[in-house]
Amino acid sequence: MNGVPPSVNRPGLEAAALKAALLRPLGGFARVEVVESTGSTNTDLAAHAASPDAHWPDLSVLVANAQEDGKGRLGRSWVVPAGAAMISSVFLWPGERSAATGSAAPFAATGYAWLSILAGVALCRAVRTVAGVPAELKWPNDVVANGRKLAGILAQVVPAPTGNAPAASAGFTTTQAGPGVVVGAGLNVSLAEGELPTERATSLLLEGAVGDGLDRNALLPAYLNGFAALYRDFVAAGGDARVPLAGGASLLDLAGGLMGTLGREVRAELPGGTMLLGTATGLAADGGLLLRDAQGTMHTVSAGDVVHLRRTGPDGAVGYA
Repeated sequence: MNGVPPSVNRPGLEAAALKAALLRPLGGFARVEVVESTGSTNTDLAAHAASPDAHWPDLSVLVANAQEDGKGRLGRSWVVPAGAAMISSVFLWPGERSAATGSAAPFAATGYAWLSILAGVALCRAVRTVAGVPAELKWPNDVVANGRKLAGILAQVVPAPTGNAPAASAGFTTTQAGPGVVVGAGLNVSLAEGELPTERATSLLLEGAVGDGLDRNALLPAYLNGFAALYRDFVAAGGDARVPLAGGASLLDLAGGLMGTLGREVRAELPGGTMLLGTATGLAADGGLLLRDAQGTMHTVSAGDVVHLRRTGPDGAVGYA
């Protein structure tokens, strides 16, 4: 399929309605900005949040209709046609305590590694609920459907804000130092086959979504408000993924239930070019992937790419899933 089928409708972003749905008290966010186009929402929001002249509190979000120079993991490029993807970046400052997030125990250092996984959980839930697509997580930060990449998530650390601490009159108090984090997500919504960046990618359109499932004005509030609710609970739990959240399950349990990588034979491509083959058995307390090799030795993979493998034929040759 080349180009966009005539029947594909790409509704524009309704900025006013999105802000109403996302801003407190109806939504979970302290600040919402919607722009027509940006180079990269992550790059822009990180720069804004680090500036002493701007006020970007915990749970601020930047949404874009188009992104011209998006970045994925390992510096990979991610560019999509205007209106075809759901593009957003959220600024989080777990060290900031407010009436919205509560005054919980200090945020654990290991909690930072879980923020991109938390975003993946929220995104899978939104895609399943609104679009009816059986999305699942692929460690460390992809959302896939039927084995093909549907969305990517990228988190980057931002130095602790120095000049934009929220005013006490706004209900915020700062009780803990620590860096901020920008968590960006890009979801392929209405890309046709010929618009996909690789043959291993897909979109909600290609997975059969219709109606609200292709409308970013419905998808964005479902994802972002779900993200905000999970994040508030996670901060209240002190950033410990093993602690039960308000719904009863821990973030470790929620992610494990959606993680399609678990139970699979995988190849972990580690920094420095090392390869590790084995079975993914679970998630560690710090968000790493637990992998058991052929000799039964357990490894914790904290960084790198993971390729799902499958057996192909009676000779036992291993191929890509």
